[in-house]
Amino acid sequence: MKPHVYSEIGKLKTVLVHRPGKELENLTPNILEKLLFDDIPYLKVAREEHNAFAKTLEDEGVEVLYITDMVVEALEANPEVVDQFINQFIDEAKVKSSTVKKALTDYLKALDYKAMVEKMIEGIRTHDITLKKPVSIMDLLEDEYPFFTDPMPNILFQRDPFATIGGGVAINKMNTETRQRETIFSYYMWKYHPRFEHENIPYYYTRDKEYSIEGGDILVLNDETLAIGISKRTDPRAIEQLARKLFTEHEKFKTILAFNIPKTRAFMHLDTVFTQIDQGLFTIHPGIMEQLTIFEVTKANGSLQVEKVVTTIESILEKHMKRPIELVHCGGNDVVHSEREQWSDGANTLAVAPGKVIVYSRNHVTNKMLRDKGVTVLEIPSSELSRGRGGPRCMSMPIYREDL
Repeated sequence: MKPHVYSEIGKLKTVLVHRPGKELENLTPNILEKLLFDDIPYLKVAREEHNAFAKTLEDEGVEVLYITDMVVEALEANPEVVDQFINQFIDEAKVKSSTVKKALTDYLKALDYKAMVEKMIEGIRTHDITLKKPVSIMDLLEDEYPFFTDPMPNILFQRDPFATIGGGVAINKMNTETRQRETIFSYYMWKYHPRFEHENIPYYYTRDKEYSIEGGDILVLNDETLAIGISKRTDPRAIEQLARKLFTEHEKFKTILAFNIPKTRAFMHLDTVFTQIDQGLFTIHPGIMEQLTIFEVTKANGSLQVEKVVTTIESILEKHMKRPIELVHCGGNDVVHSEREQWSDGANTLAVAPGKVIVYSRNHVTNKMLRDKGVTVLEIPSSELSRGRGGPRCMSMPIYREDL
């Protein structure tokens, strides 16, 4: 199976997600900021809400894949890479003590593949492993922190570690050290899973690059145009590197629109303030409604051409999508509703087909506005999922969409 995503709204056929696990129960107030969470979701309810999300997808005829299952199946098909997988995980967890490294290796090897992958995501606590008698100062320092390897709660947001672009994949360099190990799972899935390993899939970006880019900043507007946010998490130099690779891989893509958005927590990625609903219809946070600085990146005479444009979102989208554009303001024009519903990802929608989107039920003002526009709104519960500051688009990575 080859990836195939040439729009944001084509009928969704296959999607990748992660059902939240015990990594949420390893969040503590002391490490919330480090792990990029604002609050501690209640796992039982978060899983129930995520199950409702998956069922909504399946009821729409979407095949739902889980990253843990995909990695396990990749390892089962290629057991010769398991040692490499374990060593890479431990190395990137920044474990300094050789004694602990050896103990972690033995511990993980003793687990079956499913338990091993889940434990990696959950986080390995210091009391999970009994070390041999410490032999160095570094060994003795390891018990000053409750984890040998940190939990990975942000893996809930499968949109970010990689991006499906056209018929290829960008495996991203994550901006924060906390999230960088997530792309190990993406890499092993794409390289070794039986669905993909013999498909000769092009990689437009790889996780070992110098500059960060995250999937929440990447929107496939049509088969010629991408929108990518220059954000707190995505470096403009990464966008240029992606463009060079993409433009030489015989894809149809001709233009990347690099949107310069505010570098704040509320504007974490482009898709937290801007997603597509239907042909010519988008949700948007009013906070970026003023004129934006946008860079049009195109290929000219074998090299990149970059043009700076200061204009409205409507104007730039109408130019490249060749149709009238209408924007639905998250929370409407009321500043209180707008800020509240932006905080709970009212603008972060997932289209399962043109004019049909999955949204959080709590964003009732925005959801009503969408219905008034004739949009089919599929609401899912979100009291706990929304605590992670990511909506339905953030939690999903399309692998295959039908062409429009």
